[in-house]
Amino acid sequence: MWEHLLSFELLPWQWGLLFVCAMIVGMAKTGVAGIYSLVVIMLAWIFGGKSSTGILLPILLMADVFGVTFYRRTVQWHYIFRLLPWALVGIGLGTWLGESISDALFKSIMGVVILFGIGVMLWMEIRGDKEVPNFPGLPMLVGLIGGFSTMVGNAAGAVIAVYFLAMRLPKNDYIGTIAVFFLTVNLSKLPSHIWIWETISWRTLSLDLALLPGIAAGAFLGYWIVKKISEKWYRRFVIGVTILSALFLIF
Repeated sequence: MWEHLLSFELLPWQWGLLFVCAMIVGMAKTGVAGIYSLVVIMLAWIFGGKSSTGILLPILLMADVFGVTFYRRTVQWHYIFRLLPWALVGIGLGTWLGESISDALFKSIMGVVILFGIGVMLWMEIRGDKEVPNFPGLPMLVGLIGGFSTMVGNAAGAVIAVYFLAMRLPKNDYIGTIAVFFLTVNLSKLPSHIWIWETISWRTLSLDLALLPGIAAGAFLGYWIVKKISEKWYRRFVIGVTILSALFLIF
């Protein structure tokens, strides 16, 4: 394992930055949603775009396990079953087309779609609509976009967040449902990263395992923070962070 870690030739400050990234992902997966967009940038800066996706995926999976463990009793399975089949199709499309689409164009489209979804949701809240949107094709559309975007750039968090916010799930139900959804989705991405894109190896897994203490620290910190936030302010926080994530994707 030490040979694998030394082969990265990372400087002390880079190890420190990786530990911070691990904490941020842990916090995001236990409720401090949306903040791990910064991690995607930092890892791409250190390791390069495509290679960083293979390093980030196992980190996300380990953090997903903490999220599911903390919130397993609040999972709303019927929402997951609506999205999951289409998300898996989206992952397949992302594996096939991921290397042929312009990264800049894809991120811009994603940002516009997310902002549109947030706008519709806020408009409904201002009008005082209490009915959850029930468009027949909505789960298919969200699942396809989410699956494709998570395969291409680990960027599905904001899309899925908009969908579950629109469903008006309570705070703990929202976190638990997203945790299980992404654990399942991220597990399904492993074969493509290992055998098709070849971005995951024993070498990269050694690096991921070395960051587990940071993931755990962030997960417990995130769980503690979320317990201190009211339902109202948590919803506002997630909406705000999601908007910032969308703007980042565009600009």
